[in-house]
Amino acid sequence: MIDAIILAAGQGTRMKSNKAKVLHQIGGKSLLQHVVDAINPLSTSINIVIGNEAELVKNSINNHSINWVVQKKQLGTGHAVQQVKTGINNKSTCIILYGDVPLISTNTIKLLIDQSHLTGFSILSVTLDDPSGYGRIVRDKNKRVQAIIEHKDADDDKQKINEINTGIMAIRGSLLKKYISQLEPNNKQGELYLTDIVEIAVSDNVTISSLVCDNVSEVMGINNKNQLAEAERIYQQKQANDLMSMGLTIKDPSRFDCRGNLIFGKDCSVDVNVVFEGENELGENVLIAPNCIIKNAKIGNHAEINANSIIENSIIGSHTTVGPFARIRPETEVGNHARIGNFVEVKKSTIGDKSKVPHLSYVGDSSIGQDVNISAGVITCNYDGANKNQTIIEDGAFIGSDTQLIAPITVGKNATIGAGSTITQDAPSDKLTLSRKKQKTIDHWQRKKK
Repeated sequence: MIDAIILAAGQGTRMKSNKAKVLHQIGGKSLLQHVVDAINPLSTSINIVIGNEAELVKNSINNHSINWVVQKKQLGTGHAVQQVKTGINNKSTCIILYGDVPLISTNTIKLLIDQSHLTGFSILSVTLDDPSGYGRIVRDKNKRVQAIIEHKDADDDKQKINEINTGIMAIRGSLLKKYISQLEPNNKQGELYLTDIVEIAVSDNVTISSLVCDNVSEVMGINNKNQLAEAERIYQQKQANDLMSMGLTIKDPSRFDCRGNLIFGKDCSVDVNVVFEGENELGENVLIAPNCIIKNAKIGNHAEINANSIIENSIIGSHTTVGPFARIRPETEVGNHARIGNFVEVKKSTIGDKSKVPHLSYVGDSSIGQDVNISAGVITCNYDGANKNQTIIEDGAFIGSDTQLIAPITVGKNATIGAGSTITQDAPSDKLTLSRKKQKTIDHWQRKKK
């Protein structure tokens, strides 16, 4: 049995935010959710100790089997674990994690758990060139762990030690329950330190095994916005490396962000400053140009998304081009061999195969058939001040430039709408419909001069 205990009660004052520290995000996911996802494949149960913004923290986690424990007063890490004492199984292995250490991997946790089976108690450490601010691992002359001393409580000699405590440990449930009951606030902060159970265990003749983590970023704690940004880039670099090893071409991995999941086919290419959010799927030979935001989208084979375009909660067909500077808003489906050009906004609409909206148009709440051409400056006027209404444009229609289609309205098959028209009634199939006043010239008019 593996019982996880995640400490997530702190406010994180150095974040200088009204939001609980563990709710800040990396890769579009909260710090705490990263930790939950890392331990979830291994754990029998997950206990999370919360305090500040408790309800918001609860609601942020996508896991309904968590045992939430409230720490009303934050009196140290040892006190936090004491709140979970009644839920600890004597025979289980307890893995203690931290909600502000988001990059810990499932593999490292598993190695630590396996290590703990040797003695019943194992800690995770790491070696730093500059260990300032961290608790030091104190060993005897035989290199056996004797204690963990917090930086502020360490004397000059112990502050020279560069092997530091990550706080992450795996310990048999019976030992944990025994030792956390013996904790005392014998430190400058007057708190109960969980790390003190190491020294208590040593005095009880328990051998403490240790696992030195070879990846410093995995045990990196997040205490301020600088560290948050550093962790974000480490996380994104890892994702970029993983995706490239799977065959995705990323022009510059240092300028790549995936805040969710990305599925892709062969020979896809992603240029600089592209952001993927949510669940996205690319077909084969998809090209994403610079500065695009792709959110919850499905993009077909051989599609091309040109620079500075936004696609959200939409489907783009095969051999279709979008942009540059296009915005595809939610509930839009664009067919195959279609074209959505520059400065076009499409919202909650279907656009059929081989149809074109080349530039400077707004299409909202519309159903557009196949082989339709919508010229520059066309607007579907879908909102009457109270309700949204639908525009239907049937196959083969041609809509001239600078036309307003006042919904609800239907433009028939192969109909033509003359440029500069305001169409308020259905336009019949196979005919030209337009609305214009007669053009005239005023002979004696003169332009004003300064």
